[in-house]
Amino acid sequence: MKKNKISKNWVNKQRRDIFVRQSKVDGYRARSAYKLIEIDKKFKIFKGGMFVLDIGAAPGSWSQYASKVVKNGKVISIDLKSMEEIKDTIQIKGDFTDPSIQKKIKDYFNKDLDVVMSDMAVNTTGIKNLDAIQTGELCKEAMIFSKDVISQNGFFISKIFMGSTFNEIVALGKKIFKEVKVFKPQSSRKDSKESFIICKIIR
Repeated sequence: MKKNKISKNWVNKQRRDIFVRQSKVDGYRARSAYKLIEIDKKFKIFKGGMFVLDIGAAPGSWSQYASKVVKNGKVISIDLKSMEEIKDTIQIKGDFTDPSIQKKIKDYFNKDLDVVMSDMAVNTTGIKNLDAIQTGELCKEAMIFSKDVISQNGFFISKIFMGSTFNEIVALGKKIFKEVKVFKPQSSRKDSKESFIICKIIR
């Protein structure tokens, strides 16, 4: 299929997408906000005063939601890309896997975090299995980092893809956390292989 035809199909899909339309009404930068909203509604994660880390935050819709619901808390957003400012958040531009960036995050909070959430994904190659593996590795790195920074009753939330690393990620989650759930929000497109892993209570 030619590139311009693919682009046209994508534009048409966006126009028909109710979550894309709703995000414009609600002021969210991306439809992905509704995935986090559904996760929060089901698992009752966020409340006032929480310390939250948003990894792979751009364009910022998860941080937008978090900043609304953790009043008097702290939200740090980190991404390789620059983002427009989000009220009541701190933004770091950099590679989350860089040890110096991880130290910067720890130094800023200077206490255990309540939520570490990751919507990280690699730039797609079009090879679905490869994309799933590489994104899975990012999820595992974020999960391992969360073990060192999260509070006893804290939450870890991450996008994962069905594929060869899926069972590895779930198994790692069960080693680190007492409660591990996998959830696919209604706002996640039906043709997408993405789901989300929600982990709670450090072992």
